[in-house]
Amino acid sequence: MEKNNSIIDLYISGFDGGIKLKLKQLKEIVERIVPEATEKFSYGMPTYYYYGNLVHFVVNKNHIGFYPAPSGVEYFLKLTNEYPTSKGAIRFDFNKDLPISILEKVIKFRKEENYLKKNK
Repeated sequence: MEKNNSIIDLYISGFDGGIKLKLKQLKEIVERIVPEATEKFSYGMPTYYYYGNLVHFVVNKNHIGFYPAPSGVEYFLKLTNEYPTSKGAIRFDFNKDLPISILEKVIKFRKEENYLKKNK
């Protein structure tokens, strides 16, 4: 599903170089795995919504913050501990590549989790 000039595209357009590339990668992964997700801003961040908030992300001073909910962070930590995390966030430094295959797994996990919560 092509979402030209979407709210997330507009957010991404405010960045240059490697940061913009990483944001576009993140967007592509989410939209490929959850094409039915909708976009919005929630908690001041670009957000994908699928039966509830799916994931958020935001550019910080030295990293991209990725927010897949605390359950998504716990799942991420089962796959790798190479990136700093907190209760609800994973931090991707600008100078490191995004862990694409791990992000795909986390987003699939969150998709299933949100679907099951709303469709019991």
